[in-house]
Amino acid sequence: MKNIIALILALAVVSGLSYYVIQLNTNKGKSDSELIDFAIKETDEIDKVIIHDAFGRTFEIIRGVESWTDKDGGCIQQTSVEFILNAFRTIEFKGYLPEESHDKYKKLMSSQHKKVDIYGDGEWLKSWYMGPSAPDHHGQIMLLNSKEYGKSDNPVIMKLKGVNGIIEPRFFADPKKWFCTNIFAVQSHKIKEVDLTFYDEPERSFTVKKNGFNMSVFQQGKPLISVDTSMIFRYLNNYKKIHYDIANYELSKKQIDSMKMTIPFCILSLTETNGDLTKLKCFRIKQSEYTPQGKVEYRDIDKDRFWAELPNGEVVKCQYFVFNPLFLGHIYFPSMLDANDEI
Repeated sequence: MKNIIALILALAVVSGLSYYVIQLNTNKGKSDSELIDFAIKETDEIDKVIIHDAFGRTFEIIRGVESWTDKDGGCIQQTSVEFILNAFRTIEFKGYLPEESHDKYKKLMSSQHKKVDIYGDGEWLKSWYMGPSAPDHHGQIMLLNSKEYGKSDNPVIMKLKGVNGIIEPRFFADPKKWFCTNIFAVQSHKIKEVDLTFYDEPERSFTVKKNGFNMSVFQQGKPLISVDTSMIFRYLNNYKKIHYDIANYELSKKQIDSMKMTIPFCILSLTETNGDLTKLKCFRIKQSEYTPQGKVEYRDIDKDRFWAELPNGEVVKCQYFVFNPLFLGHIYFPSMLDANDEI
């Protein structure tokens, strides 16, 4: 009986040692993979990416049939998506951090980091945790959490193949940086009418109407004579690609509400053949000043840009350089100047 008990104990010890050795080997291989297996070579399988930043903001991008969108199906900048997908494909291991620095970086990353959740075929695949840049700024200190291996214990330095820089700027959760900047992207044959009303210079107001091949131009409601049809086409072609410059990072909600209560210098309305209407309200960038007499005057302080209220109520900053081909009707229809002389 004693021999049987001794044999059982011996077998148990051997089994335990064997299991321990197996676990050591398994964890060793697993740990190595956890640390550096950030890449996703086949990015076609990725269908959702969620970006969380240190300010508590979250932005979600979804793969659509033809393009990527935000979670509500809204237009986002596709070039920014491609920068992200490129990072997924080309990220590679650069080096380990000194062991004595692990606690420091783990504490730092627990309070200040960006997190990127990656999904494929509707399932979570991996999460990247991005901390500070590498000491030489040619890489990023990162942690990995993956469906296959779990979360890594210690941060490592990762880089993008062929890039001497940091990874983090490619991932941002500020929705203003994601939104498409295009205001007009309409082919000329889809335009029915364009109307521009200038409130500070009424003589510049004009309307272009198109019904099939019949086109006409009106200035302050009166038809212009001797209008070159080819110039109407040239004018309408300007609406193929019009973008705003930057989103609003300057005006508070109170300032925006105040501006919207003032009279814009121009309202531009475009009606498409399908009935869709895009209306843009344009405001000069002004600053209040006191005259020697103590009166308040408003001076246009920016000759290059203006504020525009989009159809959805958002306020963005636009360049005159981009919009002048739309604003300067007399360039395309010189008879507007003759009409002004008569006025």
